[in-house]
This record gives sequence, structure tokens and C-alpha cells, in this order.
Amino acid sequence: MRGRTTLILLGLLGLVALFAGWSETSRTVLGPHDRSELARLRNFRDTLPVAGGDFFLTSGRCAGCHGRDLLGQASIDPATGHDVNVVNDWRSSIMANSARDPFYLAKLDHEMLVNPGHAEAIGTKCLSCHAPLAVYEEALSGHPPFTRAMLDTSVLASDGVSCLACHMQSTEFTGSTFSGVLHFDSAHVYGPYYDDQINPNIMQSFVGFTPGFGEHIVNSEVCAGCHTLITETLDLDGNLTGDEFVEQATYHEWQNSVYNANGTQCNTCHMPRIEGPIILAAEYAFLNGQTPFGLHHLAGANVHMLELMKANREALRIPATEAQFDSTIARTRALLTQRSLDIDVDIVERTADTAYFEVRLENRAGHRFPSGYPSRRAFVEFIVRNADGDTVFASGLIDDTYEVVGHDAAFEPHYDVITSEDQVQIYELVMADVNGDFTTVLERAKEPLKDNRLVPLGFLTSHPGYDTTRIAGTALLDPNFNRNTLNEEGSGTDLIHYRIPMNGWSGALTATTRVFYQSMPPAWNAEMFAYNSATIDTFRTMLAASDGTPTLVVTGEVGVGPLGLKERAAERIAAFPDPTSDGWMTILPKSDARIRITALYDARGRAVPVHQERKGSGWRIQLPATGIYFLYLTVNDEPVLQRVIRQ
Repeated sequence: MRGRTTLILLGLLGLVALFAGWSETSRTVLGPHDRSELARLRNFRDTLPVAGGDFFLTSGRCAGCHGRDLLGQASIDPATGHDVNVVNDWRSSIMANSARDPFYLAKLDHEMLVNPGHAEAIGTKCLSCHAPLAVYEEALSGHPPFTRAMLDTSVLASDGVSCLACHMQSTEFTGSTFSGVLHFDSAHVYGPYYDDQINPNIMQSFVGFTPGFGEHIVNSEVCAGCHTLITETLDLDGNLTGDEFVEQATYHEWQNSVYNANGTQCNTCHMPRIEGPIILAAEYAFLNGQTPFGLHHLAGANVHMLELMKANREALRIPATEAQFDSTIARTRALLTQRSLDIDVDIVERTADTAYFEVRLENRAGHRFPSGYPSRRAFVEFIVRNADGDTVFASGLIDDTYEVVGHDAAFEPHYDVITSEDQVQIYELVMADVNGDFTTVLERAKEPLKDNRLVPLGFLTSHPGYDTTRIAGTALLDPNFNRNTLNEEGSGTDLIHYRIPMNGWSGALTATTRVFYQSMPPAWNAEMFAYNSATIDTFRTMLAASDGTPTLVVTGEVGVGPLGLKERAAERIAAFPDPTSDGWMTILPKSDARIRITALYDARGRAVPVHQERKGSGWRIQLPATGIYFLYLTVNDEPVLQRVIRQ
């Protein structure tokens, strides 16, 4: 009996222990692992900084739940099986490395060397966006301002635009303060999911923050504080003049666009959504999956800097792998080449001595292209070749220093019509100092000499925010800049006219147009490289070792047959499908006209055989191979040239 009682008691104790263990492991604070297991799992991490102050924590603390799930359950896209954890996607972005960016650090030193009496203010202002957690940790603690001298030893600063720089921003002030003036809600972290969708206990338990829904997180307002920057102007002696200069106004550019009106936000492109559902916290498989889920790609346009940082990630102490950089570079290149510009190239007229071409560019970004820091520029390469492949005309080539050939000493003006090879269309912001001279010193900038960067669709000079997004220079006089055929504003386009001398050539021509993007062009570096500091010298060396080839954004091409063939009268004939995938195409009159097929020329101007057969009042033809062709036909005995394509 005593033995049986002992067994019963032991059984009851085991049952109590079992339920106690079940209760502990099923608590929403801890999930299915006890504290020792979670400590072991979360210690198996990488080199992201783990530190904090009284108000903020670094990304390494967030990575415990929002980084890679070692069990392979959280942050997994069910559609693809890919790991989409926010920390690994973010860590190789420009934002994650904003305080390690060697171009930024060199430019910061340059500004401070030019105006040493204003050095502390320069450092604090710039770092308020490039290292916001460190700057505002000091400010909220009532300490003296965070300075450039503190940057190299601050873990919070090295974390760049870290998780809490966005997710702790106040719901009350976002979208209303700019130039690095940010407001934070203490101990409250905002996300895109409503309070009843999430379990706040987990975050409260591990990091002491209370998560909740914040509408500003899913719209452009959270970007406004740093992506509109207005600086004070200094004269050449370093004295404040009372003037201000808009260094960048990406948020206001978006406001002055159709995208603001139709609800397309910054994160629509820069943080693309997937449907999920996605479990948000690592090692918490029992949590409800959330949808939609914003991928923290944070891709922009700066391929060159990403490649430079990848090559120097150890020297720059960047906690990201080559593979992670490769992913960010691929996403950045895709955004730049697939969602920035549309191009259309056309031949307008051909005479014995001149060929007239038009290049139409349409900005598809939700802001200016290029946007952001004023060193960014895009330029148009336009090359015309004859049927032998020889270059007849070339504008917008680059030399071995990656400078545009023919670039004027200070800056290249905006063009409506280009007639010579030393004229190049460059889309950029050019700054002037108090004397009206070109400068790349930001604190000396008083006004823009030129700002012809392509404006977004719906951009209006009558918009209330136009004073921060002004067009400047001769682009204001261009009747084809941001105007449609009815002379209405808001097209987001530019139409460039090229008048090319033929010098006796009467054969076929092909015009190829390519648009390139440059984030750190030589003219911007030249003024800075006249100074020396450890940071400037380091960047100079890194830049020299990098591939500075501008990034190709978009390509367009058009061909024209030999002189004497008239371009088609579009209202008189119909050619379809064009382009054709199998080569078959139907040519029909749009009236009672008589059509006769005379010849077919390839892009080099050579006659090629064409199969043709009658189809009603027109013809059915087959193009022989993939390429661009020129179909020579007559409509009521009048010669007409029809350009057709087989894909």
C-alpha cells in the first residue's frame, strides 16, 4: 500500500510537472521553447551590432525575432519557400549602411573642412538622418549634440537607418517635419498590422517595446523627415546669409504627382508587398501569419555604391555577406531598369542633308528622376550608324574617367534641340553659390543654376509644394518638358529633338538611344578631392578601384531605310500584328486605296526576299527572321515606307 501510494504521488507530481511544463512552453511570451533554448537559438546569430541606450536598440536586438528563423518556419514566403526575413533583406541596403557609406563620410569631411567654423552643426544635421538613433539618443537624454567625432565609436550610429529609426517615429508628427527633425514615441513600435492581429506580449517581454498599428508606417509620411532636406546658406567666408537651399525634396516631389492622389506610396516600389501569410517572429510557429507583408528590400538606384561597399565590406565593417549584397544589387538594378523610365525613339523626317529624330522619355518613378542627393544624374547617349555599322553621329559618350564627352566646364545646359556631338542631354540639379558660380559644397548652395530632372506624372508648377520642387534653368523655356501635345502640364516627359547632318549619306540609318544613371560623377568628386583627410583619401582609393561605368537604365532604337522612301501615312494603311512573333503580318488599306508591295529592306538597308500573298484588298507577308525591317510599298502609286518588326 505504501509503495502504491508512493507511485501515485510520483505520478501526480509528474502530471503536475507535465502540465506546468506545458503551461510554461505554451505561454505566448515564451512560445514553444524555454528561456535556455531561446537564449541558445538567439545567440547563434551573426555580426549585427547588439546594443542599446535608454530609448533605442540596434538591429541586432530586433534580429532575434525578425531575422532568420533557424527552424525554417517564420519569415518564409509560402508561395516560393524563400526566406524573406526583414533583417537580412535590410542589412545590405544603402539605408542600413548610411553611416558607413564612404562617399557620404568623405563628403561630410569635405563640408567640414571648407567651413570649419560650422563643422559641429554640419555633422549633427547630416547625422540626424544618416545615424538617427545615435543623434536622438543623445537629444532625448538631454545630452550635448551627437557629433562627427563620436561616430566611429558609437554602435547606435553605425547601425545607420536602423529598424527603430522608422518604426518608432511618432504618429503625430510624421509628414510635417523635415530636414532630419524626427519625433519618436518612447517605447512604442509601429507596424502595418492592427492591434488585434498581433500578440504584443512577445516584444514587450524581450525588448520592452509595445508594438501596435501605425498608419504612417504604410504610407509615405514616414519617409518625409529625411527625404526633404533644406539647408542654410553660407557665403564664401563661412557666414550665414539667411538664405536656404533645397538639397533634396523627394517626399515633396511625390506629393506633387499623380501617385499621391491615387494612393501609390513610397513603399509600393521600395518595399514591394507579397500576400503571405508570413509568421513574423522566429521560433514562434504557433503565431498567426500576417498578410500582406512588406519586403524590406529598400532598393533605390545606386548600383555603383552598393558594388563599392560589397568590395570593401570588411574595411567598412559592414555586417552583410556577398550574397546579401548581390541580392540588393539585383533588386536595385531591376527597379532602376524596369520601373524608372520609358523611352520612344522615332524618325521624323529625312532629307538629303539632315535626319530628324525625336527621343521621348517618360518618368515612371513616383518622384523626379534622378532624385535625392544632388550628385545623382542621368544622361542620354544618342548614336546614329549607317548600314555599314559606321558611326555617323554620337552624343553622350563617356571617356576613361567616366565623364561625359563634351561636358561643359561648369555644367551642360538643358536642350530642346541637339545639333552637334558636344551637346548632351544631362538630367541633374546644379547648385550655385552666393556669387552665382557652380559649386558642389552643399553649405554654399544658394540657388539652382539648373534643375531639369524628369518630373513625375502629374507634376504641376501650380502645386502648393512647387517652391521646394522647382524646375530651374532653360528647361523652363522648353515647350516639350513636362507637357503633352496639347501643351498641358503634368506629362512627366521630355521630348528631345536631334538634327543630324548626313554629309552625303543616303543609305539606311539606325539610331540607338541609351539612358545612363550616375551617382558619383567626376565633377562632384573633383572639388572634394582637392582636400585631404583620412576619410576622403580612403574613399578616393576605393573609388579608383571600383568600376565606375554608369548604369544603363533603358534603351531605344529606330531605323530608317534609304533616302527617297517616304515614311508611311498611318491614316492610310494598317499593319498588324506589329511586332509579329511568327513573322506573319497583314497589310490592309484603310480606304479604297490600292496597295502594292515593292521591296523589303533590313536594318542595314539591304534588300531581302519577302513572301507575300493576297488577303482581301491588301496583303499577307512573312518577315524572314527576327529584326527590324522597312517595307517599301505604294498606296495609289505613291511610295510609302512602313517600319515593321519580327520579335
